Amino acid sequence: MTTHRPAGVHAAWLPPEAFRAIGSRRTLVHGAGLLVGTVHQEVEQACARYGGAVVRLEPRTAGEPYDGDGTFDLVLALSAPEPPLPGAAQVPACLRGEGRHPAQPTGDEGYTLARQGGVTVVLADAPAGLLYGLFHVVRLGESAFGGDRAPELHRPAVRSRMLDHWDNVDVHPVMGQVERGYSGGSIFWRDGAPRGDLARVRAYARLLAASGVNAVALNNVNVHATETRLLTDRLGDVAALADVFRPYGIRVHLSVGFASPVVLDGLPTADPLDREVRAWWAEAAGRVYRAVPDFGGFVVKADSEGQPGPFTYGRSHADGANMLAEALAPFGGVVHWRAFVYDHQQDWRDRSTDRARAAFDHFAPLDGEFHSNVVLQVKHGPMDFQVREPVSPVIAAMPATRLAVEFQVTQEYTGQQQHVCYLGPMWSEVLGFRPWGADAPTVAAVAAGGAAYGGGAEGGGLVAVSNVGDDPYWTGHPLAQANLYAFGRLAWEPRADPVAVLDEWIDLTFVPVVSGDPEPLRSTLHAMMDGSWRSYERCTAPLGIGFMVRPGHHYGPDVDGYEYTPWGTYHFADRDGLGVDRTRASGTGFAGQYPAPWSEVYESPERCPDELLLFFHHVPYGHVLRSGSTVVQHIYDTHFAGAEEAAESRRLWQKLGAGGLVEPALHARVAERLDEQVRSAEEWQDQVNAYFFRKSGVPDAHGRRIP
Repeated sequence: MTTHRPAGVHAAWLPPEAFRAIGSRRTLVHGAGLLVGTVHQEVEQACARYGGAVVRLEPRTAGEPYDGDGTFDLVLALSAPEPPLPGAAQVPACLRGEGRHPAQPTGDEGYTLARQGGVTVVLADAPAGLLYGLFHVVRLGESAFGGDRAPELHRPAVRSRMLDHWDNVDVHPVMGQVERGYSGGSIFWRDGAPRGDLARVRAYARLLAASGVNAVALNNVNVHATETRLLTDRLGDVAALADVFRPYGIRVHLSVGFASPVVLDGLPTADPLDREVRAWWAEAAGRVYRAVPDFGGFVVKADSEGQPGPFTYGRSHADGANMLAEALAPFGGVVHWRAFVYDHQQDWRDRSTDRARAAFDHFAPLDGEFHSNVVLQVKHGPMDFQVREPVSPVIAAMPATRLAVEFQVTQEYTGQQQHVCYLGPMWSEVLGFRPWGADAPTVAAVAAGGAAYGGGAEGGGLVAVSNVGDDPYWTGHPLAQANLYAFGRLAWEPRADPVAVLDEWIDLTFVPVVSGDPEPLRSTLHAMMDGSWRSYERCTAPLGIGFMVRPGHHYGPDVDGYEYTPWGTYHFADRDGLGVDRTRASGTGFAGQYPAPWSEVYESPERCPDELLLFFHHVPYGHVLRSGSTVVQHIYDTHFAGAEEAAESRRLWQKLGAGGLVEPALHARVAERLDEQVRSAEEWQDQVNAYFFRKSGVPDAHGRRIP
């Protein structure tokens, strides 16, 4: 029997036991094509383990009878088969297009799920929908086979749900194998070449499909020499990876260097308006699509943090992106052009400059100038994946441009997978934010585009930086797997409750392998993880100020680490107060980049939400928050609380281990990470509180020790 994952690799949210409900029943899989074959293989493997049976039927011509007795517990079929399936009377009439409730179109990736007359049915218009429907039944487990279930239509809210890998083909002397990677080396590349055994990639593709991801960029956005060659003599490596992802409905993309014509073929220029340059990119695109016919497109970081771009030639970002879009257009490809463009050579003494303004200032004037197959990829906040930021104003500023919202699953500024920090609640807040006020479209609607966005531009989707490496637990910290799962699920359904998504992950990952009552395990993990993002916020930079981390590797506290550097990430703390004045009245004017009502809310220190106060305002230490606490007392209170919460999580996990509910090696890995989290939280507590005690001269109101 084929295994689902390489030996020694954690099964994450698809252990074989999660398929017990399907594997113990009789299933019909109907349809043709590669993805339907994947559905059949998944069910077949489950049945081989748990004693059920599966019948695979290809579509027949009209009048040609089907074999078999037609008695099934589960039917997974492409919609409206002709002639009728065996046992068609078992399929609810509304799913067969009969009666008052005809079947609704499911689209390219959607499916309809129902149960009636003792049979559970998944119908889809396209093979990808059948695959997603199968994984939904896996999530439901035994509940998919009990009682009746009225027809439910499930379609992804966002069409493109993409992960960007920051993997280097060669080991970079500074960035290593994976830039901002906290889970070991790349699962794609080793020693400058592709890994010989792609079983790990196949298992990864399966995990992604089960969570809803449908696109992957294979290499670092900071493109180095070897990654550039993926466009030429390394295309066979790309095609081999695409072959592994394809059976799970995932298209591969490549990050490309803007100066590739110069680097690879010695052209004298990479000017996007140069005829020879444009021809070079057209030929490069054709070469890629000959190797990978379903290739997704290019990801580009240009004019950012030292990467080359159109500014070198006096051209705009629209000029650069459109050149690549024209090269990809004949093949249906898309350009993801990252909006992470800012001056990283700022003078910290000049308070009129503001890194937060940069993306809006660069891109908002270009709205309407990008081709329809250009997706502007915008970080969800205006800075850099901090534990707390406002939503980027660019998301509301470009109604005529396809926008993708970018998250960071890898925990660069949220504990680097040394800490428990479940990010689903953060992403849920961002996706549900309404930039134009109550009853207006959400951020998720902008990412979805079209009708969801009031008929605006087609959406660019959701993108996240992957947190996976070659660690046996995929993400280094086993509990960090929840962030990868949650990204896919929230990209599919942005309105989903992140706590319910966490419950799904727990019930798939841990509960199937627990002997005995799983409730202590479930309740412990929720107690540790539900509020872990806000707990991490309490441990680190207060009230939206951000950073305060050690430069370079971004781990651990250093309140002034970036304060006098050219990176533009300042808190401006002095003896009287702290925070950045981003108002229109007296500051950088960043608050004015938002539409009403948020421009007025952020302009006012009285109306600004406490959690963002220091992002928008420089205030005295004695400023009273809306919570009733002063700023400096809030700093003390939250850092003491954060350290206590880290210690409580460790205590809960130790208690769980004593009950033997978790496999010993996994328990030991998490326990090791929790020890580090407690140590780090105490370090943050001591350093931050001591810094602001010395700056302000204000003691803790509760008399607690400050070093």
